[in-house]
Amino acid sequence: MRVIAGSARGIPLETIEEMTTRPTVDRVKENLFNVLMPYIDGAVVCDFFSGSGSLCIESLSRGASQAYLVEKNPKAMEVIKRNLKKTRLEDRAELFLGSYDYAIEHYKDRNISFDILFLDPPHKSNFAKDAMEKIKDLPILKKDGIIVIEHHSNQVFEEIIGTFHLWKRKKYGNTSLSFYLKEQE
Repeated sequence: MRVIAGSARGIPLETIEEMTTRPTVDRVKENLFNVLMPYIDGAVVCDFFSGSGSLCIESLSRGASQAYLVEKNPKAMEVIKRNLKKTRLEDRAELFLGSYDYAIEHYKDRNISFDILFLDPPHKSNFAKDAMEKIKDLPILKKDGIIVIEHHSNQVFEEIIGTFHLWKRKKYGNTSLSFYLKEQE
């Protein structure tokens, strides 16, 4: 796994040996960022299930202004720290060791909101839908914000979840990406 484009292009990223994390493969990541490219420059991004930090690191490399990486596994957090250092992007990243539910409260209390929120939880879990339900009435996602869910292609997400509606869905073999937008008030 590597950074595909931007200031850290070509730098290999460390992954975690454990089976609880599933790094986004380069082909899926490249297609994901083809969709997000018009929205990345200057964006504030967050990943509630960071794993190796690949999605936020790719975002920073491509011009995002700030990244918030949430990870509950301490070993994975150490990998994220090493990857940020290797790519020299650590000055624009903030790390949160804990689960996404605690992170939601933490960011809400600090009045932090995101342009892009990545949700790539363990497949066959309800964490992505649960996270969306928890943030639906909170200002965690900016008015024109985008939520990206990476999930198994067999897993189906509704067209509308809370205050979010499906914008695009892309399928790449066993992996799908579902892009949601916050409904305008």
